[in-house]
Amino acid sequence: MKDNLVGFAVKMAPAAVATRLKGLSDRALAWLFIAPTMFLLLAINIFPLIWTIYLSFTNYRSNRPNAEVSFIGLEHYQNILSDPDVWLAMQATAHFVFWTLLLQTLIGFTLAWLIDRRFRGHDLWTTVILVPMMLSPAVVGNFWVFIYQPQIGLFNYAVSFATGISPTAFEMLGSVQLAPWAIIIVDTWMWTPYVMLICLAGLRSIPTYIYEAAEVDGASKWRQFWRITLPMALPFIMLAVLFRGIENFKMFDMVNLLTNGGPGSTTEVASITLKREAFEKWRTGYSSAFAIILFVTVFGLANIYVKALNAVKNR
Repeated sequence: MKDNLVGFAVKMAPAAVATRLKGLSDRALAWLFIAPTMFLLLAINIFPLIWTIYLSFTNYRSNRPNAEVSFIGLEHYQNILSDPDVWLAMQATAHFVFWTLLLQTLIGFTLAWLIDRRFRGHDLWTTVILVPMMLSPAVVGNFWVFIYQPQIGLFNYAVSFATGISPTAFEMLGSVQLAPWAIIIVDTWMWTPYVMLICLAGLRSIPTYIYEAAEVDGASKWRQFWRITLPMALPFIMLAVLFRGIENFKMFDMVNLLTNGGPGSTTEVASITLKREAFEKWRTGYSSAFAIILFVTVFGLANIYVKALNAVKNR
């Protein structure tokens, strides 16, 4: 392996470089190949994170680049953790994450289970179901803004047809009670196919002989589902929840397009609050501290969840 790798590198390199490569070990040559990528990742990810941590301890404002920057310690963190508006934004974020994960998991797994039955035309229906996740969030946001219009939108007329309520009697995006659910509906419509795909992969990974053995033992379909299907697909379900949970916690584009945090601050999730502090109020140090708090929150919860996921996989 070493001779092949070094030989290939020597063959492809210029003569002056080839002479130096001949004396390198396999490990050194491997590091030489990945060094540019590592440097790029450090420049794109690590340096901005370190710079953000530094700014979070200062009073820096990006709209005043020439102003004196002073170190203020943990003042921003104390102000954020004691700010009731921030806690309201975190509450709105938690509401959004909880209901989208619940709905997307239930609907996604149900669709995956139905498609796994391999009925006639299941390939066509799988493709149709996947269409929403292939669209751009900008397209989806504008599309649903039109659908939610009380005068001409299809959503109100569909609800009116089902319940008898007048189409103009309610407004999804303008109501304090309904606006959060309007965003949940759109996100569920768009990303349930993603959860379905992961769950379908889990269902397809279950060997058929396990079901055959269960049928020989006289297990009913219901018992097979609870004893075989669900436990063996559970790691895939948890993986889908992990991916969607991280994405939904930092959700910005869909909320910004549909409500921009309104009406009032009803749908102002944490990412919208962060945007307002950073690019409307220009409190760069404050917003940097808020970003670090969100990062630590997501990282901590994801780390705990991954440990639970590994425990389920290794059970």
